[in-house]
Amino acid sequence: MKVLVTGGCGFIGSSLTKELVRLGYEVDVVDNMSSGSLSSLDGLNIRVTFADFLEEFMSKTSSRKDATVIQGDFSHSSVLDLVSSGIYDVIFHQAAIPRVLYSVENPYETSDINILRSTALLEACKNTNTRFIFASSSSVYGGAETLPTSESMHKNPKSPYAWQKSSFEELIKIFSNLYGTDAICLRYFNVFGPGQLGDSPYSTSVAAWCNAIKESSNLRSDGDGEQTRDLCYIDNIVNANILAANSSKKFSGECYNIACGDQTSNNEILQYFLNNFNNIKVTHAPERLGDVKHTCADITRARDDLGYIPIVHFWEGLKKTIEWWGFVELDALSKTH
Repeated sequence: MKVLVTGGCGFIGSSLTKELVRLGYEVDVVDNMSSGSLSSLDGLNIRVTFADFLEEFMSKTSSRKDATVIQGDFSHSSVLDLVSSGIYDVIFHQAAIPRVLYSVENPYETSDINILRSTALLEACKNTNTRFIFASSSSVYGGAETLPTSESMHKNPKSPYAWQKSSFEELIKIFSNLYGTDAICLRYFNVFGPGQLGDSPYSTSVAAWCNAIKESSNLRSDGDGEQTRDLCYIDNIVNANILAANSSKKFSGECYNIACGDQTSNNEILQYFLNNFNNIKVTHAPERLGDVKHTCADITRARDDLGYIPIVHFWEGLKKTIEWWGFVELDALSKTH
């Protein structure tokens, strides 16, 4: 099976790419390196080209590597030509500008990438048999009143980013109705794990707090800390994508929650760090604009249709993540949750 992973040098995309290679898929990656890095694919035997030279590269290169990395925008004309040729069985569309607060501050830029350029990629699939797997987000629900939240709940996006994901879901359904596009939307809930960097103000709390400990700086706690998240370890996300790729079902834009179906508060996680690390100081900050208070997913539909079951739950995933940061060497985990 030949597949394309957009954003394949980012946190989620690189984790997916490595597993696809391990399973024997023929993998192409496209990434503009705005937040990704070739180093995220360390351990793979890759060949690298640029989108501007893609046609010439593909015509001359025949040697098989673990993966081909195309450096450039996923909506570059050469990439779209390759997609429209129908050579891919599956496209895993992971590329996006993913942070809520950044979208609040930069609505035009994020809409350009998350909607307009993504539409160009989707359009390139319309006359092919390619399955299009879209990385959507739990943020489409806004502050859902019913927990756990099922896919049938009314969407109520609270930020430009959430609106962009919600709107593109609707466009995917339209494409399926108009052109018969085989497409599915996976609504990720608060992804974390090894490989996720924490040196940005837009990082998730787990990555940001691990990075703060590494840098001997204060851990920032937003709002009252009682906000809860259905935190989903990266291996669950990767597994869900592969299940979607291999499903015998023909999809028409269906949406699926990908999560663990439980909740953990920021204060619980913060207390874990306080219990296991010495000399931690906490800086309290106002609630972040655009953030919702609680998330918790009903994953029944993903279980029934895709066979999805979480393989790593939060506390196990947190320990794996902390190990990746190298803190075990510091004997930081003398206690457990």
